[in-house]
Amino acid sequence: MMVTIAVIIALAMLSVALLLALVRLARGPSLPDRVVALDLMGTLAVGMITVYAMTTQQPVFLDVAIVLALISFLGTVAFARYVEKRGS
Repeated sequence: MMVTIAVIIALAMLSVALLLALVRLARGPSLPDRVVALDLMGTLAVGMITVYAMTTQQPVFLDVAIVLALISFLGTVAFARYVEKRGS
């Protein structure tokens, strides 16, 4: 397993973005802000898993990333339907 500087930089940037999304999740003024932050955290987790899969050359982790992305997308769609029904 050869970890290059690019991998370290990519993981560091994804980690900082994850931390900022966590702050938005905690401080979000409204429920939609919090859900968008949670969706962003899911997307960043998919990115981190993908970088890890490429670094370790283990393609099985890409399956995990795809499943996580699908679950995150479905959760966001379900929330959007909930907000739409609640608003009317």
